[in-house]
This record gives sequence, C-alpha cells and structure tokens, in this order.
Amino acid sequence: MVEMFPLNSADAAYTKISGMLSTLGDPFTRIISPKDYQSFRIGSDGNLQGVGLFINIEPRTGHLVVLSCVEGSPAARAGIHEGDELVEINGERLDGVDGEAAAQKLRGRAGTTVTVKVHSGIDSRSNSLVREVKLPREYIKFSPISSAIIPHKTPEGRLTKTGYVKLAAFSQTAAPDMENAIHELENQGVDSYILDLRNNPGGLVKAGLDVAQIWLDGDETLVNTVDREGNMLPINMVNGHALTHDPLVVIVNEGSASASEILAGALHDNGRAILVGHKTFGKGKIQSVTELHDGSALFVTVAKYLSPALHDIDQVGITPDVQCTTEMLNPQKDSSSILKTKSSVSSLEADSCILVAEHELDIQESEGAAS
Repeated sequence: MVEMFPLNSADAAYTKISGMLSTLGDPFTRIISPKDYQSFRIGSDGNLQGVGLFINIEPRTGHLVVLSCVEGSPAARAGIHEGDELVEINGERLDGVDGEAAAQKLRGRAGTTVTVKVHSGIDSRSNSLVREVKLPREYIKFSPISSAIIPHKTPEGRLTKTGYVKLAAFSQTAAPDMENAIHELENQGVDSYILDLRNNPGGLVKAGLDVAQIWLDGDETLVNTVDREGNMLPINMVNGHALTHDPLVVIVNEGSASASEILAGALHDNGRAILVGHKTFGKGKIQSVTELHDGSALFVTVAKYLSPALHDIDQVGITPDVQCTTEMLNPQKDSSSILKTKSSVSSLEADSCILVAEHELDIQESEGAAS
C-alpha cells in the first residue's frame, strides 16, 4: 500500500523529498529549489553574482566559517572578515547545512539582497559578537588566481626566486588564469614554485583536472573514479606537456576539499610535487545533477574518487608529506587574506607553511645538484 502525503506547496514537496533523501546518510545527495539551482549555476564561469564570500565547514566544529572575502565586495564593505562564523541566511539557521548549499543561498541576481547573521568572536567583556547584516548582491569581479615572487636565499647563500601561486577556487577561468600566472612568473626568472591550495573548497572538477595538466607531462593518470558497483575508471592525460618543470611544493590544509584534493593527489602521486601543510578535508564523492521539470535539481552521489595511487579521498583526506606548525590554522590569518596585491611579499615570507615549503624546495634543489 502506498501512503499518500498531501502537499500544499512546492516548498513542502522539497522538504518531504529532502527528508527521504536524508535517510541515505549522504549529505551530498539532495534536492534544491529552482532558485537555489539557478544560484548554483551562476558563477561557475567566473562571472559571479553574489556578495563576495568564500565559505566552508570548519571540520573541528562543524560550523560554517568565512574563508575569505573578495576585496571590495559587499561582504568586505560590510566588515565581514576571514574567520567569522555564518549563523543564519535570510532567517534560516545553518546548522547541518554544507558549504555549497549555503553558498547557493548567498548567490543570486545582482540588485537583490540577502540578510546574514554573523558571529565575529567575543569582545573584551566576553560577550558574543553576533550581528545581522543586509548585503546587496552584485556582479563580483574575481580571478581565482593570485601570484607573487618570493625572494629566497638558499642554505648555500645563493639568491633565488620562488613563484607563489594562490588558487582560491576552481571556476572555468582557473586553468587559463593559472597558465597566465606561470607564463608571467617564468618570464621573471623564477627558480621554483609554491602552489597554495589552503582553504580552497573546490568547484568544477574539470577545472581541477585542467590545472593538473599544466604541471604534468605524458599520459599520467590524474584521478580514478569508482562507481557504486566497484568498477574503476582512470582519467588519464593524453600526451601532456607541462608549462614548467621547476621544483614544486603544494600547500594544503583542512579547508582544501574536492577538486583541491584531486589536484593535490594528481601532482603528488605522479611525483611532481611535495605536499606540505595539514590533512585535507576529505570530499571525494561525485554527484550527477538532474534538472527537474520545475527547474529544481536532484544531486545524487554516483561514484567516488581515488587518487592516482589508489588512495581513497572521501572522508579520509590526504595527509601531506610534511606537516607545518602554523598560526595559519587560525582563519583570521588565513593565506587568502595575505595576498591582496603582488607587493604583499613580506607577509608571505612570515608564513611558517611557506617557510617549510621553501625548505623542501631547498632539499629538492640539493638532491638534484647531487645527482
């Protein structure tokens, strides 16, 4: 016997379906409303309409925290900072809401507004600092790539240049922007590279694979997919040609997720890069997206990723080769807020994870010279 549930609205239907999907125990299998799906589609090409916030789940607390604000964006103008906790969006509590779902609620057409409640820590009197802010949505000009040259002196006293590249998200422009950054740094005579993926929550997986191919040669395996029946399919490059063969260190942390982990795994397992930092987030699931007749969309997990060396990423993460003790674990001092312009080199030089990365580059250079 089929039990019928009278539903008075589309929202009631979405709520009922969400409840049924939740019994699967997979937070990434979900239904989203037409409005949220439209927001999801906005911005994947790099032309974002929203408030200029990058957010993600803080693994230790489960809270949604601000990773960074796009400079000059509505969020930045309102005084929202890295490390602030997002409590509500338009009056809806965010308990149990993942980062992508919350981001969808923040996006929307330019000219509309969204109200957020933000927790910014505790004041000198031990009072919790929670405030409500009404933010206009705007077109956000955003490149996921920032770069700089870090001057470095080797243990032998030789002066070198390290090309630093910060990749904040995987939009459609990530790979071409990465190519442009590398060409510019190569023209300035850098000797090695640091790729910073800290607090990069992911984005378009294809963009992550495209970025990996910028650093790799040949027909290397970039990632393996495993479907629900256990069938494994490798995704390989075809006659790849890296833009540079200079030594590379990749920095990751707990906020590095999804496409960030795929990229880090591809570079590490193919022997292209040393990983420095902290264990990554551990999101290695693949969703199929089906748009329904009313404009809503059903996201269903259909497979998972394994790294080229067959390491399971999902709920496990990637453990770096070298840990770094760092104050950068405090989101208030996150690397995404360090590099506002190419002149912010002194802040980079004071970052202990970058110091560790420089040390690893020195080791690579000395081993190369010895051979």
